[in-house]
Order: sequence, then structure tokens, then C-alpha cells
Amino acid sequence: MNEELLEQLETWHEQDEYEKIVEAVQEIPAEERDYALVNHLGRALNNLERYEEAVEQFLTVAQEGADDPLWQYRIGLAYYYLEQYDKAEQAFERSDELEPGDEDTLEFLEWIRNRDEEEEYEEDDEEVTGNEHEGDILLEKTAAEESPAVISSIPVVHVDPPVPVSGEFWNDSELALEQYVSDPPSDGLIESVEEQLVFRLPVSYIEMMKEHNGGIPYNRFFPVTNEESGETGYVEIEGILGIGREKRHALCGEEGSWAVIERDGYPEIGVVIAKAPAEAGVVMLDYRSFGNDGEPEVVYVDKNQRKITTLAPNFETFIQGLTR
Repeated sequence: MNEELLEQLETWHEQDEYEKIVEAVQEIPAEERDYALVNHLGRALNNLERYEEAVEQFLTVAQEGADDPLWQYRIGLAYYYLEQYDKAEQAFERSDELEPGDEDTLEFLEWIRNRDEEEEYEEDDEEVTGNEHEGDILLEKTAAEESPAVISSIPVVHVDPPVPVSGEFWNDSELALEQYVSDPPSDGLIESVEEQLVFRLPVSYIEMMKEHNGGIPYNRFFPVTNEESGETGYVEIEGILGIGREKRHALCGEEGSWAVIERDGYPEIGVVIAKAPAEAGVVMLDYRSFGNDGEPEVVYVDKNQRKITTLAPNFETFIQGLTR
């Protein structure tokens, strides 16, 4: 194999030039692509969110990948975002068997098992209550009124995530560094991003991003209590968007605030700062109550029902409230 080509593909990967990787590998006839090339192609397709194509590529080398933890992880990631959770779980479990303790693998297994637990709870709840409760977390908030959240499930964590050292907030896994974490933002970048978003970012958020610009926290669950029943549920986030444009999960990146709002039809009430697993919803800075000169509240917006749940009065309180 051409070692120069492999080096070039890795360089493009580090530069987030995924289209160039796809074009370069696809120029090579399929029958001449070896295991390494197919994996480069599949990884690039994953990063471009072309998951069906990625699965097709990975399956062409399934026999070779059976005992490769990285191949299992990558095809598991594609299955996960295709919402084929059973296949994703099988792949991630095999990856964990081959390479125990990988942080990214354990995170995906945790998300899948939490989701399975929620679905089982909802099915049991429907049998008992006759579909009395709808949705994971419902709190309809309008400019004029609010009502209590209705929570139908309490996620249970079956796989312990990596335990951080004392005082550590960020989990700088490969996934986080690749898709979330950017260099600390300059004042000029902050100003241009705010101009593009048409919202002034909270001081507490800016200060946090200057220390660590986006990423995946160890604590990703925010508790919400039903005021009527006293039952506690959780809003789960995948990561926190940083200030910038280069990383896919940055405020102005390919999966940034306006991109998600426009694509998925979320209300234009502020800035998306985090997404829930499987794109179930988003966490937003909500500027409706105090305008652009005030401190925005932090809310959760359910994708399917467009229900808005108030989480915290400000960003700092939201961060402090995150738990495992």
C-alpha cells in the first residue's frame, strides 16, 4: 500500500477534511481497497454523518474487523446514529471485550442502556396508566405561563463511566477532542460568533470556554423533578458546544446552534449549547424572559413534541447541577 496516501488520509482526518478522504479512497477501485483504506473511508463517512454508506463499507471487511476493537467501535457508532440500537450495542460490547475500559465505548453503551431502560419503563407505565403520561420530560412554557414537567422515566446507569480525578470536569476522550474541543477563543472570535448567533453569550459561559473550549463532561445528567408526583428524571447531554466554527460540534460549526435549529425546526428562542443522545432534544440558552442584555435561562426542548422544560435560571447553575 502507498504509505504516502495513508499519511495524507490521516492528515486530512486531523484537519477535518473528510470529503477529501472520501474522494481519494473512492478513486481507488473497490476491489483494490484493503482493510486500512476501507476503515479510513468508513471513518470519514461517519464523520460526515453518512452512516448508511459507512455501514456498507465496514461490512465489506467484516471478517477482518471481527477481532478489531476499533472496527467494532466505528460500525457501532454508525448503527447508533441510524437508531439501530441492538446492532450498535452488540458492536460496542464486542469492542469493550477486545479493548476493555475505552471511555468512548463505555459512553455509547451507557447511552444505549439508559435508552433501553427508559423504553421498558414507558411500556410498563402505559400498561398501568393507560398512556396517562406522554414524553420523557414535558414542560410547556409560553411567554405567559408555565406548567410542571411530566416525567415518565428515570434513567438507570448500568455501566460506570470513567471516574474523574478530584475536581476534573472534562472527559477529553478521542471523540471529544475530535468533534468538540477547540483552542481557547479570542475576543475577536467571541464577538464574531455572537454577531452570527445574534445573541450575547453569558459571561459565565465565555469564561468557561476560555479555560476549556467545548467538550464532553463527565457529569452529563441534569435532574428534573415533577412538582406533582415528586418523581425525578434526567435530561442527558452528549457534550457542550464551544465557541468557534472549525469543530463539528461548535456553536457555529456544522452541528452548531443555527444549523440544528434550522434543520430540526426548534424554536428560535436563543442558542443551542448541547444535544441529547440520539437527537432527542436540545439544551438551549433561552433569552425570552430577559432579552439580549440579561442572563438567559437554560431550557430543554424536546424534538418531537417541542415542549420546553426549564432547567436552570442561568448557565452557571446548569453546570453546577450536572451529575452522573
